[in-house]
Amino acid sequence: NWQPWVQYFLRALKKQKQRLEVKIEREHILRAKMPELSIKILEFAAEHGQLTVSQLVELTGANRNTIKKHLQNLVANQQLAQHGKGKGTWYSRA
Repeated sequence: NWQPWVQYFLRALKKQKQRLEVKIEREHILRAKMPELSIKILEFAAEHGQLTVSQLVELTGANRNTIKKHLQNLVANQQLAQHGKGKGTWYSRA
């Protein structure tokens, strides 16, 4: 009898869909308040997997210190994860 298993599976899928909808809505709200450069950084992180400050300067054409400030904010908001310190630091999606 497959019916109980199928019902359990469909309920689990429905719960997961609801959780993802909430997460997506939160992301939309955060992005609406986010500067354009921060949005670009998140898109590049999703596309490339991991990025350094130098790579972001090259990709965006923005000032190095401006990039660093945006990265600090994105890490503080737990949208990016920082790996390492100093010259070897790289960033990825949290």
